[in-house]
Amino acid sequence: MGAVGGVAGAGVAGVARPAPLRVDAQRNLEHVLRAAREVFGELGYGAPMEDVARRARVGVGTVYRRFPSKDVLVRRIAQEETARLTDQARTALGQEDEPWSALARFLRTSVASGAGRLLPPQVLRVGVDVEEVPAPDDARVPHQRGAVAPTALRVVTPRAVPAAGLDDAGVSELLDVVGQLVNRAREADELRRDVTVADVLLVIATAAPSLPDAAQQSAASARLLEILLEGLRSRP
Repeated sequence: MGAVGGVAGAGVAGVARPAPLRVDAQRNLEHVLRAAREVFGELGYGAPMEDVARRARVGVGTVYRRFPSKDVLVRRIAQEETARLTDQARTALGQEDEPWSALARFLRTSVASGAGRLLPPQVLRVGVDVEEVPAPDDARVPHQRGAVAPTALRVVTPRAVPAAGLDDAGVSELLDVVGQLVNRAREADELRRDVTVADVLLVIATAAPSLPDAAQQSAASARLLEILLEGLRSRP
């Protein structure tokens, strides 16, 4: 009887049942990913893995079993959020006939979801060239030790730079779809001529300061976005 009971406890044909373990592992993975989105969204990608584990209520060893290094977890989160933003941009592009309405819808949806705060910094980088230009004669000053020669900053067209280690195809797709929204609004003279895809991504990555009251946080975020939207619109 003991042998029979042992077989029954082990499962059919004496095979151990791994289903509960798989369910637990899947649940832990979901907890870790949710916690990582929250922690990285609040503190940035510099937050330690221990903070993620603490928020997920699992041991840090559990996190490392699923993600051997922090870079692997960061890439996973960044890729998921890049895909989410691409879907949001595509939805706005397909469901809004008016160019400005489509762009504004994408921005509002993205800010509300918080996905923009989880984009990798490399995607948000804006290119700025600095070139030295001789100062005019009447602007010259006597040489002083440690003084820096007068220079002029030449700001070049902002450009989004794909992040190393990420899915280049996913990043390129996001930039392409958002680029369509930007181009449509610009061609309709509803968007400032100097606004680029990188500027739009910077807007959705901008968040209002964290407030203890959820309603106040939502109101502050909405107010900030409206101010930023006004800054993007062209003026007669």
